[in-house]
Amino acid sequence: MTVGTLRNAQLVINQQAIFNNVKNAVQHTDDQTDLFIVLKANGYGHGAIQVARIAEKAGAKGFCVAILEEALELREAGFNEPILVLGITDPTLAPLAAENHIALTISATDWLEEAAAAMAVDPRLPKLAIHVALDTGMGRIGFQTPAELTAGLETLQTHQDVFIFEGIFTHFATADSKDDAYFKKQYANFQELMAVVAHKPRYVHVANTATSLWHHVCGANMVRYGISTYGLNPSGREITKLPYDLHPALTFTAGLSYVKKIAKGKSVGYGATYTADEDQWIGTVPVGYADGFPRKMQGFSVLVDGQPCPIVGRVCMDQFMIRLPKSYAAGTTVTIIGKSGDRQVTVDDLADYIGTINYEVICEFGERLRRKYV
Repeated sequence: MTVGTLRNAQLVINQQAIFNNVKNAVQHTDDQTDLFIVLKANGYGHGAIQVARIAEKAGAKGFCVAILEEALELREAGFNEPILVLGITDPTLAPLAAENHIALTISATDWLEEAAAAMAVDPRLPKLAIHVALDTGMGRIGFQTPAELTAGLETLQTHQDVFIFEGIFTHFATADSKDDAYFKKQYANFQELMAVVAHKPRYVHVANTATSLWHHVCGANMVRYGISTYGLNPSGREITKLPYDLHPALTFTAGLSYVKKIAKGKSVGYGATYTADEDQWIGTVPVGYADGFPRKMQGFSVLVDGQPCPIVGRVCMDQFMIRLPKSYAAGTTVTIIGKSGDRQVTVDDLADYIGTINYEVICEFGERLRRKYV
């Protein structure tokens, strides 16, 4: 993917903000609990390798990713910390994971049998670390009943020559909600499943970011710290009380590529969905939905010189247009996310406008956008 290094459009990542967020999380975690930073989706759009380096310095003990390729990228970059792949990996890739000391998640007994067969091909391989997923109500992956889990653990024990039972975990579906009824139901299910685990592994983990912020769960010793690494509230605007401050790390800016005056009655953009009701100044911004800035942002206001400027017409693949209060020179900064003057646009503002969550907004920003680390 080509990166737009010559285009005046960039995501500016504040490294100190990420450091502070991780450091605060470490300090609010007890000494017996390890903080693992979630770096999937290119560090939630912030750059996985760069974020990993910062998190390492701030005291993180390990990393979580979604797919094996993301883990391999970290190993190739020289990271030696424990890495867990949270998604299900093809069992034939077990040798590759073992060779690179990457832990894999399992959700079924059959997976263990297939992976054991793959591992047996090369007896020189190190043992593969396994984390057992429990489905307590998320409905995604994991053993659902004590009987299923017992069978899985017995199979894991049978193949202890190739596997290490390193971890067991679940994921809460509503930890970011004020209503904790479903959370309590899941926690009860978790305790029921854990009752058949005779010997606990090195890591027992149930806490995603939201759980770590608002819930106390006994018997766990690892936190999977995700969205708040990047300074964002996992609950959006529903729960605003936090145990420590979060520092948003991402700013999104671009420079006006073109400015013109149009006459009353002239239309702007595909479908001619905007028509000027008077003579007005229009600025073009060199960013579009190919960069992860949604097509349906028409009407949303970005900032120029501290002034809100509405997006007029539909967002194009590579550009969008804004109404300006006056003429500005080409190159003038447009703040899409961040502060300008005494005003600010947040990731949550974008998310609210298009009816989604802050996670999706930042993960959609494409590789074509230059990441600038300050």
